[in-house]
Amino acid sequence: MPRRPRITQLTASQYDALERAIADGRRLAVWRRGTEFVVVVDRLRVTGGREALEAHHPVTGDPMVLYVDELEGIEVVG
Repeated sequence: MPRRPRITQLTASQYDALERAIADGRRLAVWRRGTEFVVVVDRLRVTGGREALEAHHPVTGDPMVLYVDELEGIEVVG
């Protein structure tokens, strides 16, 4: 079965906000499957043709990988 191309759902202004949050170490609220996660994004990378946010929980430090094509929305919160 051929692989489906993945289309990113972020706008240019959302990418700008994401890049600024990464550079400044600010928290980001992301929504995936109806659940809100508040994370600190360490880096944005492409793996297997998909954009991934490598992040950690701001209190526990637990690492998370969130794929951009699975997100319903993002917002810089602090």
